[in-house]
Amino acid sequence: MTITYVYGHNLYVNTTNRCDMNCVFCLRHTGDGVGTASDLWLEREPTREEILADIQARKAEDYDQLVFCGYGEPSYRLDDILWVCRKLKDGGFPLPIRMDTNGHADLINGKETVPLMAGLLDSLSISLNNASPERYMERCRPAFGPESYQVMLDFTRAAVKVIPSVRMTVVDNMPPEEIEACRQICEGLGAEFHVRVYSTGW
Repeated sequence: MTITYVYGHNLYVNTTNRCDMNCVFCLRHTGDGVGTASDLWLEREPTREEILADIQARKAEDYDQLVFCGYGEPSYRLDDILWVCRKLKDGGFPLPIRMDTNGHADLINGKETVPLMAGLLDSLSISLNNASPERYMERCRPAFGPESYQVMLDFTRAAVKVIPSVRMTVVDNMPPEEIEACRQICEGLGAEFHVRVYSTGW
């Protein structure tokens, strides 16, 4: 079972395969792994203790960041992730900690989640993906329905107030005018903007 893996200069953490989205451009449709992980499909979700132990077994100085991402939406494991973050930070963990998310944590957990992340996450990368609710529904197919788009925007608006670094991302397989519209939305929320390269395998 792959819990941690390396991609680029970062150490990634695979906590769950659950996701409330079914994006048409998702890597999960075209491959089983990313970076040094040949298979990110979990036979079961690792416990918080297993996640912590796997991270601590790595040499932190070999990486630039610790990133909670993997083959699922990490906010399904938010309480466990924040427990791990607290343990790491209490122990003097030297790396900044990021979570890559679709911004639906409030819907998934049934509560406001950004205040819980303050002081534990150093950065968030939030998938914006589209400039309108209609295109979002078409390309991302969220299980929570049309409200998911506004929830994601509200999540970002709250995050930029308490998380040191917040960026929103889109995939580059959309028309330039849509990317520009996304950029304007992102800047209006006070987040950084990042365009991801679309690929069927990493």
